[in-house]
Amino acid sequence: MTGSSLILEHRWKLLATLLAAVLLAALGVRWWRGPQMVAETVVRRDFVQAVVASGHVETPHRVDIGAQITGTVVRVPVAEGQSVRTGDALVELESAELRAAGRQAEVAVTQAQARLRQLREVQAPVAEQALRQAQANLDNARSALRRNQELFQKGFIGGAALEELRKTVELTDAQVRSAQKQLETARPAGSDHALAVAGVAEAQASAEVARARGRYAVISAPLDGTLIGRNVEVGDVVQPGKVLMTLSPMGRTQLVVQIDEKNLRLLAPGQKALVSADAYPQQRFPAQLVYINPGVNAQTGAVEVKLDVPSPPPVLRQDMTVSVDIEVARRPNALLVPVSAVHDAEGATPWVLRLEDGRAVRRAVRLGLRSGGVAEALEGLREGDTLIAAPAAIAPGARVRAAASAPS
Repeated sequence: MTGSSLILEHRWKLLATLLAAVLLAALGVRWWRGPQMVAETVVRRDFVQAVVASGHVETPHRVDIGAQITGTVVRVPVAEGQSVRTGDALVELESAELRAAGRQAEVAVTQAQARLRQLREVQAPVAEQALRQAQANLDNARSALRRNQELFQKGFIGGAALEELRKTVELTDAQVRSAQKQLETARPAGSDHALAVAGVAEAQASAEVARARGRYAVISAPLDGTLIGRNVEVGDVVQPGKVLMTLSPMGRTQLVVQIDEKNLRLLAPGQKALVSADAYPQQRFPAQLVYINPGVNAQTGAVEVKLDVPSPPPVLRQDMTVSVDIEVARRPNALLVPVSAVHDAEGATPWVLRLEDGRAVRRAVRLGLRSGGVAEALEGLREGDTLIAAPAAIAPGARVRAAASAPS
């Protein structure tokens, strides 16, 4: 081996030794500085605490629509999901028999009115004429009796003839009283007239019943709304009491939401909320908490609450699933820390590992509002502090390096 070769080999060995020394030094420094861990940064900004839950759309009430008579369905002009107006036909029943009953009832009214008119126009005048005739006969009989009494006193006629005249007077007097009674009953205050008037009223009532039953053949929408249920088809025989359709009325829309009972203390009527339908997550709309159920579901540990939607979007449908963020508190310019960096966050003494001069130092903190994985730091931290994420297996006091400082 030549001298130049020995010099070259010596240089390579020296270079390798230097590289190894540099590498060992770097590894030593890295070991001395500790492992690299994901870190979070404490920031200051406005903070809103919200209770997040899911629920569904519901109108305050629903209207079940059914038939009031038994009949066969001949037409159903609407479909489920269709919007209807008050008076729109929903179901039509076979009505031939009902129309016939209606015509029969109208004929009965005409007959009753004819009987009343006959009483007024015929029977009453006839009774009045009969009374005048009977009164004239009575007057003639009384005059004949007076003349014959004078003749009897003078001896011109016998007692038998006089007695016969007295009987004639009594008979005509009875005929007058009978004619008077007949006339009284035919007059407006009389019993025959009252019966005729009652007959007209009864026939008219029966006709109204028949007309009402005829109207029952067409089942109409009682108010504006959307049909959310349909349980009838052409050819079905329906009976009273069977629900044929369910109508969701137009007007106020509510959201029914189940809230975990641990959040009950945070809720109060009047709180604002932002809502999105699961089918349209990008379209958010406002709502307001209006009702908190006083009871807690023992099986689920949830409390039912209701929210009014003052301006429901067109995409909102009955029973649609929604996600609700109820604003329960607001803090301007709050100091915020990610919950992921807090140890024992739900306990009485939460703490964090704050990066101080390259070491993870344990610091007790006091937390305030919490929402969406972020908590308000009331004590123990400052803006800009770097915290080691809670899942890291780092003992307090150990050296550590921050891999990143991501603002929350």
